[in-house]
Amino acid sequence: MTSLSDQSDTLTEHVVSHAETRAPLAIVGSGSKRALGPVSTGTPLDVTGHRGIVTFEPTELVLTARAGTPLAEIETTLAQAQQMMPFEPPQFAGGGTIGGAIACGLSGPRRPFAGSARDFVLGTRVISGRGEVLRFGGEVMKNVAGYDVSRLMTGAYGTLGVVLDVSLKVLPLPASETTCCLQMHAREALEWMDETLTQAYPISALAHLDDMLFVRLSGSQQGVRAAAQEIGGERIADDTWWRRLRDHDLTFFQNAAPLWRIAVPAGTPMLELDGPTLLDWGGTQRWIASHADAATVRAAAVAHGGHAMRFDGAPEATFQPLDPALVKLHQRLKDAFDPFRILNRARLYPDL
Repeated sequence: MTSLSDQSDTLTEHVVSHAETRAPLAIVGSGSKRALGPVSTGTPLDVTGHRGIVTFEPTELVLTARAGTPLAEIETTLAQAQQMMPFEPPQFAGGGTIGGAIACGLSGPRRPFAGSARDFVLGTRVISGRGEVLRFGGEVMKNVAGYDVSRLMTGAYGTLGVVLDVSLKVLPLPASETTCCLQMHAREALEWMDETLTQAYPISALAHLDDMLFVRLSGSQQGVRAAAQEIGGERIADDTWWRRLRDHDLTFFQNAAPLWRIAVPAGTPMLELDGPTLLDWGGTQRWIASHADAATVRAAAVAHGGHAMRFDGAPEATFQPLDPALVKLHQRLKDAFDPFRILNRARLYPDL
């Protein structure tokens, strides 16, 4: 799987030349997440040609791929070995690369039950803003010692380095999987989810939309069958609905109102915001299509110990503002990895 050409030298040369002139670079992948946050200014640095699975060890449950490798290609390779990426990275518009998935740190419906993208990153190879090729972590858990810088790259939106390669821990596909659908209102669903999550059901996803609760069960055939009988409701055998949720392909996401992603602690009641709501992650991730202004949405999230992100392309209000202490921390990290501020300038926050 190493026959595809490795373009890391070419990418490094571009970064070095721009570091010398202090000229900004805008990292470009498949473009599936371009709407998340401000558009970076600078010369485009296309990483899609740097693609291909470098190594895959099914018996070790480890895969290493170049940043431009499409998620669909990785999914296909893993499925042939009856394995999966447990954090279910979204493939918006059917696209997305592994580099973009890690850079944005997004995870799908299985996240609260299996772990986030950051939890499964074993190592990365990146180009710093100085043009240095740095390697962090490795391909086994025991190589991760001290501060895990490879996971720091997860969710940094390319502001700390150009991701070249990613090594991931993968897991076997469950032997059996089914979804139970129960009709109930949102407030009732929140109470049901909070109560049910204290029990030993093999739940791998939990969402509510349009007065319907969706409960995905994954595990042994016997365990899934027994849990489904106890939970009741109608059953869906395939995973199509969850993939459509993961990839924002449901009708809900076609709403003309601004789309907000709100993260709140478990046990949080329904928020007093106008607009349709989709509950995901057992109620801790909420998608709300609302015309409420940014200050109102963020205030509702913060009041319950959460935060809000505008998810449909509104640069002035995309990410939750940072408090001064966190701003200083982000700036110090930026100084360490990209002192000339050339990588994805202002992609995350104006001064980063």
